[in-house]
Amino acid sequence: MAATKLFTPLTIANGKIELQHRVIMAPMTRNRGVPLSEGTEESPNRIWLADDLVALYYGQRASPGGLLITEGIPPSIEASGMPNVPGLFDDSQVPGWKKVVEAVHAKGGFIYAQIWHAGRATVPQFTGLPPVSSSATPWDTDEKFPFRTPFKKEKVAYRDHPPIAMTPEHIAKTIDDFVRAAKLALEIGFDGVEINGGNGNLVDQFLHSNINTRTDEYGGTPEKRTKFLLDLLAAVTEAVGPENVAVRMEPTGLYQHTRGADRVETWSHLAERIRDTYSGDKKLSYVHFIEPRFDRIDSEAEKEGFYKSWSLPKVSNAPFRTILKDTPCISAGGWGADNASEAVESGDWDALVFAKWFTSNPDLAERLRNGWALAEYDRSRFYGSWDGVRENGFTVFPAYEPPELEEVTSPTKRKREEADEGANGKEKK
Repeated sequence: MAATKLFTPLTIANGKIELQHRVIMAPMTRNRGVPLSEGTEESPNRIWLADDLVALYYGQRASPGGLLITEGIPPSIEASGMPNVPGLFDDSQVPGWKKVVEAVHAKGGFIYAQIWHAGRATVPQFTGLPPVSSSATPWDTDEKFPFRTPFKKEKVAYRDHPPIAMTPEHIAKTIDDFVRAAKLALEIGFDGVEINGGNGNLVDQFLHSNINTRTDEYGGTPEKRTKFLLDLLAAVTEAVGPENVAVRMEPTGLYQHTRGADRVETWSHLAERIRDTYSGDKKLSYVHFIEPRFDRIDSEAEKEGFYKSWSLPKVSNAPFRTILKDTPCISAGGWGADNASEAVESGDWDALVFAKWFTSNPDLAERLRNGWALAEYDRSRFYGSWDGVRENGFTVFPAYEPPELEEVTSPTKRKREEADEGANGKEKK
């Protein structure tokens, strides 16, 4: 695959960064952060840090001119959706992330910090605060938070802790949290930041009409539902420069009950506004799309609802990528050795983003380049290590080592060696 466009340079960050290949590591929650304190049942730890092991993990996956995107980094305690996820809102979290950046830069790589707010996909047992969202829309199933609560070790249903609707003042404070985290990320040495606007998280919750039932300036129409993300982008780009900012979007998303209507209209408007606002020398670094995931459709009713929300014959991110014109666009989801080359060669995408294959193949770009076999991933340890050993399923995967080749001796060489041995034997006599 070495001769394909996948292994040619790509310019992002409006010309500031030239990637040497187009194999990008996806933002992946790995739950390997360490607690700031042990905490107590009355006052549990709510601050998680990156450390040497986390730095090793990212450093292993760095490559000369390659881009890594961090796991989602919460910009506040309220934003934090899971335990063991290092944030960027407390001074204690800075040294660990500096180690991560240094490890990646030491290998000649680039790294973006993804900033992430989980919104209503949190529970107060972990944040100490009520969940928040675009509207006070509770979960409509008995789905449980994926981690047991600290100390009591209980499984908690999301619907038992419905979110509160964010006021305009709360929205403004949240935007300030993102800005503060973005500025701190650039000060630490990250090469840029990515705003997570997909995956059913807070920004996505504003974009979907089944969750966002507001009637003010942040809801009621496709255009108004995009206001939060557009305001957020405006504030962060103003603070750190548009060339240092990217955004992740998921027009076809269903994760965390994102079942909104008017999908094509909503994301077309977003793409048009991004294209028109961030053009010329003010382009965003890139726009990151997530490919459709139909395995997340749980029932015929949900399938029918999705297709009602999609007003085009084909379900694809292609229409939005076309709207964005020359803004670099990258794609995550479903890519592997069998289809990656074609997706870039065709011009459909400028680069591809890999998740699960990067967990078990720290040298993924080189394996794809050389056609080397991919090591199988360990899904059971994607989100923390159930045996308590953080390294397992995290930093234990080696880089590829070609099998040793047996030396093949030619007949001519063999005869020469036999003659030498005979001559040596005569001399000894």
